[in-house]
Amino acid sequence: MNSTKTLAIAAMVGSLLAIGAQPAAAAEGAKEKCHGIVKAGKNDCAANGHSCAGQAKVDNDPNEWKHVPAGECEKMGGSLKPGAKKS
Repeated sequence: MNSTKTLAIAAMVGSLLAIGAQPAAAAEGAKEKCHGIVKAGKNDCAANGHSCAGQAKVDNDPNEWKHVPAGECEKMGGSLKPGAKKS
């Protein structure tokens, strides 16, 4: 009985924590990968033969990307496709 009660409490606490995390994620909004706007050392993830964030070698490399709010990439002069030249 004691372990059943402990499991029930743990499940309730876990559910409450999950519910509390949802508004923060929703407030962040949708993101998209934006290529060609990254400054050297500021990329979000792997590209150009490296496997980690923060390893971009040059500014505005069309293959490097970072997350930006959805709908903002092209306004910033970037591209949603890797390797595409900025217009």
